[in-house]
Amino acid sequence: MSKDDRPIGFPALTAVLKAAGEATRLRILALLAETELTVSDLTAILRQSQPRLSRHLRLLTEAGLVERFREGAWAFFRLGERGSSADIARALIARLDADDPAIGRDRERLVAVRSARVAAAQAYFRRHAAEWDRIRKLHVADAAVEAALHAALADKPIRSLLDLGTGTGRMLELFAPDIERGLGLDLSLDMLALARARLDRAGLQHCSVRHGDIYNLALPRDSFDVVILHQVLHFLDDGPRAVAEAARVLRPGGRLLVVDFAPHDLEFLREQHAHRRLGFAAETVTQWMEAAGLEPVRQQTLPPGPEGKIAVTLWLGRDQRILLAAPTAREVA
Repeated sequence: MSKDDRPIGFPALTAVLKAAGEATRLRILALLAETELTVSDLTAILRQSQPRLSRHLRLLTEAGLVERFREGAWAFFRLGERGSSADIARALIARLDADDPAIGRDRERLVAVRSARVAAAQAYFRRHAAEWDRIRKLHVADAAVEAALHAALADKPIRSLLDLGTGTGRMLELFAPDIERGLGLDLSLDMLALARARLDRAGLQHCSVRHGDIYNLALPRDSFDVVILHQVLHFLDDGPRAVAEAARVLRPGGRLLVVDFAPHDLEFLREQHAHRRLGFAAETVTQWMEAAGLEPVRQQTLPPGPEGKIAVTLWLGRDQRILLAAPTAREVA
């Protein structure tokens, strides 16, 4: 029996049930089952004061029902993922009536909060679409990162590649010589216009881009050999969901390559450039891949250049299903 599977003692179980057995705290648990949130998010959704909600969150965290992690000036909360207390939290939420009026109102306000974030990010992209690559170069050593990308995927051929959050289409352009088909998806119409212009200039007729939701891909499962998430996760409020959806469309044995910032403290990126997260610890994305059923096979952190301030990390995960080759004539006989 693992440490996380051990029975919970009477005092601890009493604390867990007391923490969960209050209306506001139960509503918080239901919301955190949907996505990770900040105190400000919960204030907007639950219409209660920040000090009051902070007290509720402290009790839930102390009981192991909720996990708290800090990024710069922001603190994020999510439902516990491991241990008996986390199991209890999920069991309680599973028993909630999805049609309950209070839960329904909270979910509607959650949708509004998330929509406001998307709108803010889209407004940012509209303002900065034409200078997007230049902004990236302020923080990322492109040549070193792109060389590492090639090295990570060099061990076998790529027939089909999907680039999620394609931006200006640079990933499609980079891998175009190595693939048979490339598709880029983005929610920003301004970015898609730039990406199409880039692909047209390069004459890359086997690559295309289209409008798409990273959380709900209008694509069948088992569609692509490689999926790339390049500098995308830090804009999202639900990274695990994006990783899981990317894993869904991988073919057996396919690979997911994630590239994003290592943890940093440049708050202005959140305020001026719509960054939701200030980078990711190596184990965070690794755990997301594992939860999506992928085998992490590579993790590499590239230090910033002489003028840079942020390191970049690459994660490579592999679909664990075996792609069976077609039988030979001898095998059939």
